[in-house]
Amino acid sequence: MNGMKPVRIGISTCLLGENVRYDGGHKLDRFLRDTLGQYVQYVPVCPEVECGLGVPRESMHLEGDPENPRLMTTRTGVDMTGRMTRWAIMRLKELESEELSGFIFKSRSPSSGMERVKVFTDKGQPVNKGVGIFARLFMEHFPRVPVEEDGRLNDPGLRENFIEAIFTLGRWRDLGREKKTLGKLVRFHTNHKLLLLSHSRKHYTGMGRLVAAGKSMPSAVLYENYGDLLVQALKVKATRKKNTDVLMHAMGYFKKELSSAEKQELLEHIEMYREEQVPLIVPLTLLKHYIMKYDQSYLTEQVYFHPHPLEVMLRNHV
Repeated sequence: MNGMKPVRIGISTCLLGENVRYDGGHKLDRFLRDTLGQYVQYVPVCPEVECGLGVPRESMHLEGDPENPRLMTTRTGVDMTGRMTRWAIMRLKELESEELSGFIFKSRSPSSGMERVKVFTDKGQPVNKGVGIFARLFMEHFPRVPVEEDGRLNDPGLRENFIEAIFTLGRWRDLGREKKTLGKLVRFHTNHKLLLLSHSRKHYTGMGRLVAAGKSMPSAVLYENYGDLLVQALKVKATRKKNTDVLMHAMGYFKKELSSAEKQELLEHIEMYREEQVPLIVPLTLLKHYIMKYDQSYLTEQVYFHPHPLEVMLRNHV
């Protein structure tokens, strides 16, 4: 991550171990605080405390229409929807200046849950179809910003996908701070080729057409349109099949260099990954060895081989 400006990530304050929960406790996530936290700058947000509620406080839940629920205190039945919404609108304006590349919400929270939050309907039966009041407004206000919640990040694939996305958008933000030129965009697109292919060949192709037509439009428009496609591509989850295709594609750059034994060894490692016998880090490590051994300059620049800090060990588990 050399040369990158620190990636800024919004996060529910309780996940960092702060005692802001309704019961005076926290929901510390040690991976987020102690591991990922070494490589990002967190912007903590606690909707309930920041809108003026104390610690401890009466618990709340969502009631009514799952598509447009009310935020109610559970014991006294006070409607807190308006208060939360007014605060959220002001807070979102403040967050515009933070240049966030992602947000991590607290799962199942009536204010911050990203999905499947319990809603008590008029029929009295709770359904897990709600979205927290603040989380919904955040996602509407920042449709480009990748979002996840702590529970979903326990899934290795979702975790890798999200963290890859936030660092990619961090690099994109860095590029946007420079003078916008077609040459710089071409370099960014070229260096992210394999990473984009691991998500969506369709989007990669569309982004390539856009770059090819770059001389015909103002740079600001070109960058805006490319950024939209980049966000859309990163939302498409990388899969074992797509990663296998990318690994085979990368292997093609060594047609003249690899010996028969080296080629066979690499094919075996890729096949073991495809069959879920080893994680992605295994064939990647061998490929990176050949990149250095044969000084493959094109692949050296491919972000796919180093999309996020090695220390978070994401590819050891996918």
